[in-house]
Amino acid sequence: MEGVRPGGGPPVGGPGSGSGSGSGSFPSLFPPGLHGIYGECRRLYPDQPNPLQVTAILKYWLGGPDPLDYVSMYRNLGNPALNVPEHWHYVSFGLSDLYGDNRVHEFTGTDGPSGFGFELTFRLKRETGESAPPTWPAELMQGLARYVFQSENTFCSGDHVSWHSPLDNSESRIQHMLLTEDPQMQPVQTPFGVVTFLQIVGVCTEELHAAQQWNGQGILELLRTVPVAGGPWLITDMRRGETIFEIDPHLQERVDKGIETDGSNLSGVSAKCAWDDLSRPPEDDEDSRSICIGTQPRRLSGKDTEQIRETLRRGLEINSKPVLPPINAQRQNGLNLDRAPSRKDSLESESSAAIIPHELIRTRQLESVHLKFNQESGALIPLCLRGRLLHGRHFTYKSITGDTAITFVSTGVEGAFATEEHPYAAHGPWLQILLTEEFVERMLEDLEDLNSPEEFKLPKEYSWPEKKLKVSILPDAVFDNPLH
Repeated sequence: MEGVRPGGGPPVGGPGSGSGSGSGSFPSLFPPGLHGIYGECRRLYPDQPNPLQVTAILKYWLGGPDPLDYVSMYRNLGNPALNVPEHWHYVSFGLSDLYGDNRVHEFTGTDGPSGFGFELTFRLKRETGESAPPTWPAELMQGLARYVFQSENTFCSGDHVSWHSPLDNSESRIQHMLLTEDPQMQPVQTPFGVVTFLQIVGVCTEELHAAQQWNGQGILELLRTVPVAGGPWLITDMRRGETIFEIDPHLQERVDKGIETDGSNLSGVSAKCAWDDLSRPPEDDEDSRSICIGTQPRRLSGKDTEQIRETLRRGLEINSKPVLPPINAQRQNGLNLDRAPSRKDSLESESSAAIIPHELIRTRQLESVHLKFNQESGALIPLCLRGRLLHGRHFTYKSITGDTAITFVSTGVEGAFATEEHPYAAHGPWLQILLTEEFVERMLEDLEDLNSPEEFKLPKEYSWPEKKLKVSILPDAVFDNPLH
């Protein structure tokens, strides 16, 4: 449950309840982390010391469902000189460490990130005659915060979020999100670490697909050039009825050129996927290294989890020579700066490392494999092949229903355990598939209809017998059944 109330801070001792603006005015009542963020808001909005807030009635640290303690809502007059319209500016409080007493986030010092290291913001165009900000963006931000807390995956500028529903539950075409640095809010140093501000930007489905096929930053830059689609401050207009490509068809050419030149920065997705080892009898379920249809998949170890995480992270970097870290790689400095070392890894199941010791899982070569994807995941295969592998990169599907992972690698990726001699290799439930450029080109031709998934019926199967590879596109319900 959430409530709306005026006020720039907690109900007792909040920023609007005293005359002092420094932390010394109410050191025991006003949480220092909250004070640091509020100070940045006060810098931008000195005339709005008590903005409307949506507040979690039962705080997360008391067992409530909403991780954000507060979402403040400010009226921003925009900037007519820059063609920036008046809008509502929403700021979250809770993804960073507000309290410093381990009630929500583990305190790890002042030099690193505070909590998850960021707070969310959102800029919504103010409608004519609108006297108060709509509150639905606060629930949207709570939804994203719940994902971060539950998965412990953090967001970065350029990331995208596939929402598949109008953000305000209307009939709007704005159904997905990109994330970028807030154009006005500066990073804040708090007693519990640094907090940055990531702004949510609402986008159409066509714009999301372009970001997936190319990169989020490129699409954000295009949105900045189109005033009605965001403009320089990337303000979301839920009534926008046209995509940037309908507004300016030349922008599609820039995207196509960018894909051809840069490839895609999308290194992996959480997906409904599975794989079978066709070279091993299904009844051989005693081997801890096998994953077979109808059996309980073995869980990923902590080290495998870390490698998959780094695989996904490295894909967001523009590297001249992409590298997969070795199986026994230790944590890299900076890899987990967005979380305390004691947090459970987001790709690791409970007690997974204890199920089977990492050292006892051998990497094994497979003769023949069968890959299974739902329709949404399968539609990304051409992106994986054209935007990633043809540019010497890698792409990972991580199952959302289990510990299964599938990583496609090109011959230019170092550190993979799949090789040209043995292109299919598995390490527990993690499968790697190495595809040569020649085979990728052939697959792109054979999978051309995946670019128009609405034109075919499920299930759909593709097969390359000489390569001993089969790909099936299956209904979602198949993956919801644990015995798929």
